[in-house]
Amino acid sequence: MNRTEILALIAVHTRDIVPGLDAHQFAGDDRLADLGANSVDRAEIAMLVQESLGLSVPRVEMFGPKNIGELADLFLTKLHA
Repeated sequence: MNRTEILALIAVHTRDIVPGLDAHQFAGDDRLADLGANSVDRAEIAMLVQESLGLSVPRVEMFGPKNIGELADLFLTKLHA
């Protein structure tokens, strides 16, 4: 899996959780909070992506990424570790 595929996965799960994003074109510099995801939504999106990827990332590491591109990079790193 590559970064683009992980970004697409984040977009799918974000659309499932946050209403009104069906037409939104996701970009790496999008912030989940700016898209309307509250803290519970963001945690759920991260959990769903992890489940989809078969990963378990410590919660403390989830506080580092500032946008979905950085989040995708974190997941990609964990996939290839």
